[in-house]
Order: sequence, then C-alpha cells, then structure tokens
Amino acid sequence: MGFKDALADASRYRNAYTLALSASMGSIFYGWDTGLMGGILTLKSFQHYFGIDKLSASDQANFNGNIVSVMQAGCIFGVLLTSWACSRFGRKRSLIASGVIYIVGSMIQSIAGLGSSQAVALRVLYFGRVFAGIGVGMVSALAPSYISECMPRHIRGRCTGLVQFSNNIGMMLSFWVNYSASINIPYSDMQWRMPFLVQLVPGVLFVFLMIPQPESPRWLVEQERYDEAARTLAYVIRTSVDDNVVLLTLDEIKADFIGKQRTSLVTQFRMMGESRQIALRCSIPSILTFFQQWTGTNAINYFSPQIFSALGITGTASGLFATGIYGLVKVVAVGLTLAFAVESWGRKLCLFVGAVGQGLSMLWIGGFGAIHPQSTIVPASYVSIIAVYLYAVFFCIGWGPLPWVVASEVAPNHVRPATLTIAISINWLFSFTISRLTPVMLEKITYGTFLLFGVCCIIMAAWTYFFLPETKGYALEDIKYLFETGVIVRSLEDAPGGRVFLGSKRATPVEDIRGGADIEDSSDSSQKGDEECIEVSDF
Repeated sequence: MGFKDALADASRYRNAYTLALSASMGSIFYGWDTGLMGGILTLKSFQHYFGIDKLSASDQANFNGNIVSVMQAGCIFGVLLTSWACSRFGRKRSLIASGVIYIVGSMIQSIAGLGSSQAVALRVLYFGRVFAGIGVGMVSALAPSYISECMPRHIRGRCTGLVQFSNNIGMMLSFWVNYSASINIPYSDMQWRMPFLVQLVPGVLFVFLMIPQPESPRWLVEQERYDEAARTLAYVIRTSVDDNVVLLTLDEIKADFIGKQRTSLVTQFRMMGESRQIALRCSIPSILTFFQQWTGTNAINYFSPQIFSALGITGTASGLFATGIYGLVKVVAVGLTLAFAVESWGRKLCLFVGAVGQGLSMLWIGGFGAIHPQSTIVPASYVSIIAVYLYAVFFCIGWGPLPWVVASEVAPNHVRPATLTIAISINWLFSFTISRLTPVMLEKITYGTFLLFGVCCIIMAAWTYFFLPETKGYALEDIKYLFETGVIVRSLEDAPGGRVFLGSKRATPVEDIRGGADIEDSSDSSQKGDEECIEVSDF
C-alpha cells in the first residue's frame, strides 16, 4: 500500500481507526509498566530508599526478579477475571474497568513509603504492582479481542496490531522518562517517584477515550441486542444501519452464534474440544503467546540497562539512554510493519521472517558473550549492540504485533473469551517466569541466556512455516474453513517456497469448502449471495 492509499484508507475508515486507537491506548500503560521497572531499578535513589544497595549480588538479582515479576502475577489474576467480566458486562465496560484498576495501582506505587518504614514501604510497592497488574492483564486480554471483533477485514490485522504498536510506545516513553529522571532530577525520592506518577497519564487518557466508543457487535449479537450491533457495524464503516453490507454481516454473525448465545464460561471451556477443527483453532492462540515470551523479548525489555552494561555501555545514564534508543527503534519498526507489511506480506511471512531474524540476533549476542565475557569495548561489541537493535526490529516485524492479530482471528466467535483467557494467561505465566529467572540466568549462565532464546526463535520459525495457515483477507466467520482439512498442506502452500515439499498436492480452496457448506442453497440464491459477498468484503 502506497502512502496516498494509506491516507485515503485512513480517511475512509476513520471511525474504525479511532476505535482501534482508543482501545489500544490501554496497551500504552501495559508497555509503560513493562519498561518502567527495569530503569527504576538502576537508580541509586531507589536502591538506597529500599535498601537494595546493601544486598549481595545474588540477593539483588532475586529482588530484581521479584519486583518485576509480581506485576505478572497480578496480570494472571486480571486475565482470569477478564473472561467472566467481558462475557457478563461486555468488552467496553470491562476495558474501562481495567483502566480504573491500573490508575489506582499506579497511584499506590507512587506513594509507597510516605509516612512508613522501609519494610512497610516495600510491601506497599509490591501490593501496588500486583494491583496495577490486574488492570494490565485485563487490558492485554480485552483490547485485541475488542478491536478484532469490530474491524473490517482488510484493516483488521493493522488495527489489531496497534495493540503492540501502543505497547512499544508506552515502553519507549517509560525508557525516556527514566532517562530524564536520572539526569534532570536530583538524587531524592522524587527521582524514582516521578516515573511512577507519569504512568498515570496513559491510564486516565485511556478511560476517557473509551467512554464514547461502541460495544463489540459480536458480543451484542451474543446478547441478542441486534439493533445495537447493527449500529456498531454501521459506525465502523461510516454507513447507515439499513445498508446491505451491515445487514448481511449481521446475518453472518447471527448464523455463527445460532444455539450458542450467552454460553457460560464453563460451557465455553467444554466446547473448545467439541471437534478437531475447534480444538486446533483454540490451541493456536496459546501456542503463539507461549512462543512470544520465549523469544526473550521481556528479558531485554525489563533488564536492557544491565544487558547493555554487559556489552560495554557503562554508567546509569548511558545504559538508560541506550535503552531509550532501543524503545525508539521498536516503535519505528512496528509502525512500519503495521503500515506496509501486515496486510501485504501477510501474518505468516511476518512471523517467519521475524523469528529467523530474532534467532540469528540472539545467537550472535550469546556467541559474542561466550568468546568475550569481559565488559570492555572491542570492535565486535558494537556489532553486538547493533544486534540488540536488529533483534528489536525483527521482533516488531513478527512476534511483537502478529501473535495478537492471529490469536484474535483464529479463536472461534462462540468460545473467544475462554480461548483468549487461556492464551493470555499462558502469556503472563511465562512472562512472570522469564522475568523472574532472567536476572538469575544472566548472573549464573550469562551468555547461555541468549543462546537459549536464540534456539527457541529458530523452533518458532519452523512451527510457523509448517503448521500455521495464512489468515489474511478472510472474514472472522470464514477462518474456520482454513482448519477443516489439510492444515499442514495449506500451511506449506502459504509458506515461502513451501510448494517444493508438496509436489502436485494442494489444499482445497476455502471458496469450495464454503460452497459445500452452503450446497443446499438454490442457484439463484447462491448467485445473489455471491453478489452480496462483494458488498460485505469490508467485514
């Protein structure tokens, strides 16, 4: 897509993009909290206030792992709460509630220690991070699903990917706020409190931006509130509720929910295994979020100042500056990916290229650490620093934004809350595990940490190549046909060079499978349906 086409597209679907930007604002505070703590841990004022500077190196590594990972513990609780909340109260109200919880948790972190002892202050800080984590977990589960359910099909990937773009913006801003605090605020309590206070801003903006947005049309159909669902569909593509596009899309969503309205969460978990096709679709989001954490991205997000120090960038301010550049690189890379690659390259190619690039970057960093364990600067140190930034670029091409896009697309409509609850719980469980283990791994096995993540990335590339079909360009209600038969054949057919492995074998086209499902329709009706399918191509 050219620049002029992108502008025309943004103008045509400005309501859709406004909705997506409003919901993805929640990922700014998700990213902010992710990037915030690693920088604060390096501030001498924070270390002295909580007595960290008096701990041994091993105890400091344990403390760093604990203070970072308790937020993930809160996130897991938030995700588990989300499935019930969004099924009962809807996506929009649950998103607003997540923002309010995050704001309260951030305020608690900001005032930790005021009028109390050091021990009490630390307990308050832990509690504040767990409480804010509940809000972060909720928004991480809700935002991709809400956006995907509301978007026209040909911008769905780009709009759902805004979740990761906003995440990276939040992370980048937190890096630079930490850097600013380190050089512009004198050594005092305010030096570490200020970053906690500033993180209130994206939370407040998110709540206010979500208030005027509509509810998910698919949740409204599930609640049998069809008029409201039609209004949301019409709002998103800027047309009237009587437009054929809206009416036919509404009929498709209704058909997909026949006999499945208001399904309880327990029933949804049972329905995830009702057929091979459903089970496969429900497993892919969990595989994607599991793999996303084992790319090692959060190891760098949380502990990048320490990693840059090991590569020869010494000093608190220098490490935070290098981390800020890392955040900026990620924002630019994911922005370009969403603008030009996700809807042209497709989901599969982005994930494959991203995994290969990340794997090679991590293997280089690990290999350099094995050959040159000292923190002194040598020419190869600069290549390793560049490799960290290249790792960020490749993460943003694939395993940053795309798992959220694909997970939201392949999850069946009628069990989407349960499917995404499990997937994002797995994401936060392994985010918790990796953030807890990373400082210990960096101390104990050093370069082996990067070699481990590099090998994991190569495994992800192979899985993507052989087992993941392309979902670009299909309506949410049509993605089920990709998993009816010959999933591996279809995956290889969609892979770059994959047809070499297939010979003359080909997967059954989705149009033929769908035509078989609709064979009972008369030829006249089918012809009319074909004409109408052109009209509903937006969704």
